[in-house]
Amino acid sequence: MIEQTLTVVSVSGTTAHLQAQQKVACEGCNGKCGSQVFSKLFGTHKKTFPITIEESLQVGQKVKLSLDDSKIVNHAFYVYMFPLIFAFIFVFMSALILNLGEPWQIFAALIGGCLGIFVARKCVYSLKHDVKVVKIYPISMAVTQIDGD
Repeated sequence: MIEQTLTVVSVSGTTAHLQAQQKVACEGCNGKCGSQVFSKLFGTHKKTFPITIEESLQVGQKVKLSLDDSKIVNHAFYVYMFPLIFAFIFVFMSALILNLGEPWQIFAALIGGCLGIFVARKCVYSLKHDVKVVKIYPISMAVTQIDGD
């Protein structure tokens, strides 16, 4: 299970919008590694995560959520392997069955990779994340005091 503590940014009815605290990518190299470069390149805008919670929440309150990590493995398999598998299948079909030249084989690989991306996107959208609320921290208590449990 992957757990993360998020902060309530806004509440509307039973839907709470949560925001994760941004962590620095790497503190050991003082901004010379690839993670820091990409972090600076793509900005630091914060995204909110909407979730339906029956309990009443206040803005600024901390909520600990958990996510089943087997879904992450499924997502990674679809996203990384489907385009590669489809590209290989299309290359082998164009080379062995259709006897096409190398430029057409490259084009077939691109078409197969794009089709693999499309299929992976459909498979990923069909997966449902099982996000569970582990703990709702009181507004008056600091998370650093009880984060060890």
